[in-house]
Amino acid sequence: MRKRVMVLDDDKQIRESMLKLLQAEDYEVVLAADGSEALEEFGRQPIELLLLDLNLPTENGWEIFEHVTSANPLLPVIIITGRAKQSEMAMAAGAGALMEKPLDIPLLLKTMAELLVEAPEKRLKRLIGVEHSTRYFRPASVATSNLKRFKPRWEQKEPPRQQGVL
Repeated sequence: MRKRVMVLDDDKQIRESMLKLLQAEDYEVVLAADGSEALEEFGRQPIELLLLDLNLPTENGWEIFEHVTSANPLLPVIIITGRAKQSEMAMAAGAGALMEKPLDIPLLLKTMAELLVEAPEKRLKRLIGVEHSTRYFRPASVATSNLKRFKPRWEQKEPPRQQGVL
């Protein structure tokens, strides 16, 4: 059975990109551009995971988080933000994960899958502050990902070529 995921982000381009990505991964996707639209959707249909952008035009993302988790404390929430220094707040609030933009898409998908199968007791313990298991991921960067693939010459299988020798 397909899992229903809500993407709450005020940026239309991000919502549309996430829609394509998540549908390709066989998720049912519900889009919301602001908090009131998201709360309406929560009233219409069950949502199994929320991707929540903190930078919303009319309301604070943390207020939406509080409202949604008060109504459904077992809902896994991944906070997505371009704001720095939000990890302590995410841990204190009991978010499932905090990912800073730009996103590492494979890591996002892996985190979503893990949170969707997480035991409800673990989610509840995180939400009430008994367990601090919020996942925190810094922004993905090309420089960092290239470093992971880089191997010093002495670790490469081919011996170094001698230059200038015919």
